[in-house]
Amino acid sequence: MMLSEEMLAIAEENLQAHLEIAKEDEEIKSLINPMQIWITSASAPICYHLIPLLANGEVFGMTTEISIHLLDTEQFKEMLRGIVMEAEDMAFPLLRSISEHTKTDQAFIDADVIIVLDDVLLNLEVQSLENYIREVSEICQVYAPLIEKNAKSEVKVISSGKSFANLKATMLRMYGPSIKPENIIAISTSWESAAKAMLARKLNMNTAGVKDVIVWGNITASNYIDLSHAKLYGYECAIRGPPNFQRPLLNMIYDSEWIHSELVSAQSTLSSRVSRCKGMLPAHAVATVLRYWYHGSPSGEIISVGILSEGQFCIPEEIIFSMPVRLQNGNWEAMTELEINETTQKVLWRLAHELVQEKLVALKEINEMHPYEAE
Repeated sequence: MMLSEEMLAIAEENLQAHLEIAKEDEEIKSLINPMQIWITSASAPICYHLIPLLANGEVFGMTTEISIHLLDTEQFKEMLRGIVMEAEDMAFPLLRSISEHTKTDQAFIDADVIIVLDDVLLNLEVQSLENYIREVSEICQVYAPLIEKNAKSEVKVISSGKSFANLKATMLRMYGPSIKPENIIAISTSWESAAKAMLARKLNMNTAGVKDVIVWGNITASNYIDLSHAKLYGYECAIRGPPNFQRPLLNMIYDSEWIHSELVSAQSTLSSRVSRCKGMLPAHAVATVLRYWYHGSPSGEIISVGILSEGQFCIPEEIIFSMPVRLQNGNWEAMTELEINETTQKVLWRLAHELVQEKLVALKEINEMHPYEAE
């Protein structure tokens, strides 16, 4: 039996010990600087699917806390609040905080990673392509100086979305010259994943066994799906081997007409599938590339990413061009050791020409709007 006074004294001691432990935890927590992730156009469906992928620890590591900042215009403020509340209720252990922002001048403060999702809804019957390019350029002209001013010097910038992924990255590079060029990329993994899935269905095999499909060029416009280096693992055929045994994909698919109509042509089934994606696929693509960027891509595997061309594969310099890369130790490296045939090289020149023209149109539009600044 214990007297009430003794029980109250013990309870008081327990309470004080609890408060001291909580205070120590808060002090330790304050010493851990969470990674700052900014997402623009955060009302887009891709953002909704992306947040859980970033917060579950698989992208940045199971010991890295993150703070997510959602940026969009005032008209989407209530939607952003709803996303914030839902993410908080999910109680991710590594999500230190999540907040909404509608004031552009406060964007990208202390940013470690910036994911640019801004899109323009293309309808050439309503306005010309030049006007859409002007819209993209104006967005980048606002973002780039803010990134230079507010973000960390080593900030990584990712361009994604359904339109002008390459151009957005190119313009951010041009308007933000102090942003490290190797830290600006465009995501082409959605196309890579969708192509692998279509090939797997054609071959009646697991998609995970299709490797080294390359996406060249202008990711969200004229791109080229290259299967010349593609391999199959675990494919059931007359010849079998251990898990690392692989077969060249083109040796297993003899229907060149199917490849052209389904994967390569401008009106291909692949193009239609990717354009109809609601958000899950592109969100997975962004998370996958970020994970590879921070922890390295699978050894020996080809990954397609839009990077700043330095003349690799005879592609003109100073444009963002999707090409095969490997990612290691926080850096990417173009896989220039890959051999490409004459036909592919001609396609690359055509795709590069289109991107150069797109960039020139953007520069022309901006120069006409701000002639004195251009000078």
